[in-house]
Amino acid sequence: MKTANLAIVFTDIKGFTERTSRQTLEENQRLLQVHEALLAPLFKAFGGRIIKSIGDAFLVTFESPTQAVLSGIAIQDRLWHHNRQLLEDEQIHVRVAVNVGEVRVEANDIFGEPVNIAARVEGITEADEVFFTEAVYLSMNKAEVPSQEVGAFELKGIPGKIRVFRVPRAPYRVLAPTPDAVLPSPEEADSLPPFGNLALARVESSLDLGQRAAAGAAAVGQGAVAVGQRAAAGAAAVGQGAVAVGQRAAAGAVLVGQRATVLGKQARTATDALWARTYAKLPPAITTKVSSTAAGWGVCAVLLAVVLLGGWLLVNSGGPAMRAIRDVEGATGAEKVTRVNEAKRLIRQEDADQRNYLNGRLEEAQGNMGAAVVHYALAVRKDANGRAEARLISLLKHEQCAVRTGAVEALASLRLESARGALESLADDGGPNDGESGGFLGLGTCDSKKAAQSALKRLAAD
Repeated sequence: MKTANLAIVFTDIKGFTERTSRQTLEENQRLLQVHEALLAPLFKAFGGRIIKSIGDAFLVTFESPTQAVLSGIAIQDRLWHHNRQLLEDEQIHVRVAVNVGEVRVEANDIFGEPVNIAARVEGITEADEVFFTEAVYLSMNKAEVPSQEVGAFELKGIPGKIRVFRVPRAPYRVLAPTPDAVLPSPEEADSLPPFGNLALARVESSLDLGQRAAAGAAAVGQGAVAVGQRAAAGAAAVGQGAVAVGQRAAAGAVLVGQRATVLGKQARTATDALWARTYAKLPPAITTKVSSTAAGWGVCAVLLAVVLLGGWLLVNSGGPAMRAIRDVEGATGAEKVTRVNEAKRLIRQEDADQRNYLNGRLEEAQGNMGAAVVHYALAVRKDANGRAEARLISLLKHEQCAVRTGAVEALASLRLESARGALESLADDGGPNDGESGGFLGLGTCDSKKAAQSALKRLAAD
C-alpha cells in the first residue's frame, strides 16, 4: 500500500444541478467543456494532478499546499475575467476547498480522512471563494498566500471541530497581470479581479500566451485571417487572399466567378474559407459582374474582384466595438487599461450572440490567446456569419504551438467539418516548435501536428 502526504483540492460549480435541469444536453456538454478548459490548465500550471473529474467536480492533488491554494486563487480570478462579459445565466461560479494530509494512493484514486475532510469543507465553501483547513494554514507559505479565519466547524463524519480559513479579497498585494501595466488607482480597484491577479499573474508571466504589448501585438497579427485589422495588416491580408485566389485562377479554374460553396469545399486554409464565406455574402449584382469579368479577362479580373472583396471587408468589419478592440493593440500601461475598459463597455452594448466573438478578439488583442480560443469556441454556435469559426481555423497557423493545439482541441470538440482541410494541412506539415517542451500553459511537450492527426480521427469517427 502506497501512502503520500498531499494537498487535496475539491471544486464544483455553484447551482450546477439546477442549471442542468433547465438546459439542453448540448448546452450542458458545452458548459462542462468550457469549465474544464478554464480550470484544468491552471491546476497543471501549479503542479496539480487531476485525479478525477466527475460532472462539474474536480479532485486534484498537489505536493505543495501553497501551490494548491494558489491554483484556487488563480481559478477564481480567471473565472472573473471569463464571466465579466457574460449574462448571469451563462456565467460559471465555483467553490474551491483545500486540505492536506496523508492519503492512500491506489492507481488513479486516493483515499483517507484528509480526502473526506476536503470534501466536507467544499460543502461549506461559498461560490467564488477559496477555503482551506488549519492543516493547510500551518503548512503553507504564509508570505505567499494571505489568509483569514472563517471559524471552527463540525463536519459530518469528522470527529471534533475543524478550523477553516479563506483567502481574503484584494487589495492586499495587487499584482499587475503584465510587467508593463501599472498598479490601479482606488477608483480602478473595482475593475480588478477579486484576488488582484495574485496567482494568475505568476502563470501568465511565464507563458507565451500573455506577454508584453509588443509580443501580444505580434501574436494578434499572426494567422491567415488578418483582414479587418489596422490598415497595413488589412492590406497584407488582402494581398494574401489575392495570391490564394489568383493561383487557382492561373491554374484554369475561374473560382471567383463561381458560387462560394465550390471554393469552400476546396479550401485547405482558413484564408480560403473566409474569402469564400465573404464572397457568398456579396449582393448578387456584384457576384454576377465578378463572374462575367473573370470569364472574360482572366487573372486581371481576379485581381479586380480581390480589390472589391478587400474593400467590402474593410468597410464592413468595423463597428464601435471592433474599432475599440483595434485601439487596444500596441497600447501599454494606463492607456492600455483605459482602452480595454472602453472596449468591454462597447462589447456589452452589442447583441448577445456577438459578445463571445468580440470578447475573443479583445483577449487576442491583449495576447491572451488561451482565453480567446475559449470565447471563439463559445461563439461558434451563435455566430451566424462564421467569424468565430474562421478565427479558430486561422489559429491553426499561429506561430505558437500551444495556441495551435488549443485551436485544434476546440475545433475537434465542435466537430467542425469546415476545419478538415486546415487540420489536414497541419497534420501533414506540423508547425513551429512542434515536439519541443512548452505545452499548454508551459507544461510538457507541445505537438500540434499530432494533435491535428488525433482531431481528424475524431472527425472521421463521427
